[in-house]
Amino acid sequence: MNTVSNLIPATWSVALWSALLLIAVFMARRCAWRMLADRDNLNVFLGATVAVLGLWLIKTGIKPGLHFHLLGATALTLMFRPGFALLAMGLVTLAVTLLSGQYAALPANVLIMGAVPVAVSWAIFRLADRHFTNHLFVYIFVNAFFGAALAIAAVGFASTGFAAAVGAYPLDYLLDEYLPYYLLMAWAEAFATGMLITLMVVYKPEWVATFDDRRYLFNK
Repeated sequence: MNTVSNLIPATWSVALWSALLLIAVFMARRCAWRMLADRDNLNVFLGATVAVLGLWLIKTGIKPGLHFHLLGATALTLMFRPGFALLAMGLVTLAVTLLSGQYAALPANVLIMGAVPVAVSWAIFRLADRHFTNHLFVYIFVNAFFGAALAIAAVGFASTGFAAAVGAYPLDYLLDEYLPYYLLMAWAEAFATGMLITLMVVYKPEWVATFDDRRYLFNK
């Protein structure tokens, strides 16, 4: 979505910043920060964050605040689990905000473009982990492919609902000219994430925190 500041009413700002603060406090208390003390882990985290930033900069749009680009949130969630995935998405959003100067829109963008897809991706992973057989095909297809498609679709619905709720654009216009394109992007997001995660679990499984050789490969 990448909404812009002038589309957000002042009455919404306090609620949005408060929600972002609560998430920041939760992350500060729950994330295992010692992981980033390892140089290799830090390099992978920063490299993945920069790569996702590059994806975000390759974008198109139809009107101010209505932009389209790949997210990368599901890949980050599978690589780093939700806490650090959300941190990476927050850093990407902050970088885009510094480039655009749309500071008032920062909390809305973090919540919609970061918290929503990370939460959906993690929920899919947890459901698959609990209810499906531990198999490489299940991990790739359900968690990476299907998870990424559902995550970006959720962002499309969330951004459409937000834009309509704040009165930025009429709901009919968003349903006709905005949301359908997000749903079409689900295939591209799913294919890119599935391919990337497949390559990593084959060649660099240590980069994917949610993947375990013993669970998904041994004796299968």
